[in-house]
Amino acid sequence: MMQIIDPATGAAVREVETDTQASLEGKIQTLREAQSAWDAIPLKERLIVIERFHVLLAEEIETLSADLTLEVGKPLQQSRNEVNGARTRVAWMLRNAERYLSDEIMSDEGGMQERICYEPLGVICNISAWNYPWLVGVNVVIPALLAGNAVMYKPSEFATLTGMHMRRLLISAGLPAELMQTAIGAGDIGEQLLHMPFDGYFFTGSYRTGRHIYETVASRMVECQLELGGKDPLYVADDVADIESVAAGTADGAFYNNGQSCCAVERIYVHEKIYDDYVNAFVKEVRSWKQGNPTEEGVYLGPLTRSANIDLLEDQIKDALSKGATLLTGGHRMDGPGNFFAPAVLTGVDHTMDIMREESFGPVIGIMKVKDDEEAIRLMNDTDYGLTAAVYTSDLARGERILARIDSGSGYINCCDRVSAALPWSGRKHSGLGATLSHQGLRSFTKTKGMHVRKG
Repeated sequence: MMQIIDPATGAAVREVETDTQASLEGKIQTLREAQSAWDAIPLKERLIVIERFHVLLAEEIETLSADLTLEVGKPLQQSRNEVNGARTRVAWMLRNAERYLSDEIMSDEGGMQERICYEPLGVICNISAWNYPWLVGVNVVIPALLAGNAVMYKPSEFATLTGMHMRRLLISAGLPAELMQTAIGAGDIGEQLLHMPFDGYFFTGSYRTGRHIYETVASRMVECQLELGGKDPLYVADDVADIESVAAGTADGAFYNNGQSCCAVERIYVHEKIYDDYVNAFVKEVRSWKQGNPTEEGVYLGPLTRSANIDLLEDQIKDALSKGATLLTGGHRMDGPGNFFAPAVLTGVDHTMDIMREESFGPVIGIMKVKDDEEAIRLMNDTDYGLTAAVYTSDLARGERILARIDSGSGYINCCDRVSAALPWSGRKHSGLGATLSHQGLRSFTKTKGMHVRKG
């Protein structure tokens, strides 16, 4: 049995039964036997099931949000936002699945038709994350099912209830129960899955774990897609029109969901001409937030999901201070039960400090002064990661020029920390391999077959 811990109190609130080697082997066999029949069902009928799932998400949003807050600690309104965000992504997939998963005729002349067929991978394994379990879950599970695959879904042990809800709602929507199985447990269960005969692995999580997965399954030559972390930079140019508004928006980009997001702003570079005004406005915004019980109205920051991450944050701050940084606010574990940590803002930082190089995944930020765009570009690219990068400027052409020189999967101009179902979500370097969302995300769960058909 595994206990579900409320990060706001540290108390065990529920118990769930974990899988074993034998139960996992039984589940993958069930998936294997069911997948071909699901693939044979027309896409239009598969879409009907997912449409019902989309409706059920709305009907049960309060139950789903309450359990999400209970197990990961995010404020209740942010949990509702996440479920609604998942619905938005599912809606885009429903509108576009036929266009991107149907056969594509490339040429039809001279008595020869040439077309691309998009066939399912087969039985896929999704090892998922806890920080946005609904969002990263539907990114994989829904397009995989629409493409005709069967799915083994391993929710994080910190988001188990959400994973169980996802399977329950899909079955309630009409999905044959055999087509989606959950693997319940901690890292040892995930490790066992890596040695089972899946046709593809899709992982969301840290670079270290993603690399281990990639190396473990590589010899089997199966699909392996990795959505990993980031050290996402943001540059505020000297021509921004409203410094206070930009400071408030970028603070939210750094600290929403307690900074527990792969695309959260993790390091900020500010032009020297506006640096002091920006920092003052940024700190003022951070100090205005309400922190506390995530079920209370108006709370912006709840507890961190994992208590172990507090130790990492404290170590990063200690390292920065020892090298000359200044802590302007927060930066300490809060008194009382639960995983509460006061959001930290540091200045006087540089790239010798871990806080500007290693992923924090928590409510800390370093703000660094730069003299011009060239210095900002150099520092933004000085990283092993390449997930997102943002520029704030009144000159859109300037923003485009800067981002064209940044090695990242996503670029933002005058916005940050956002994801759209219409655009591919992908990382470079240590931020991952492959893409979810957009047409690329739908087709990530297929293998192509080139068909040459001579007519007559």
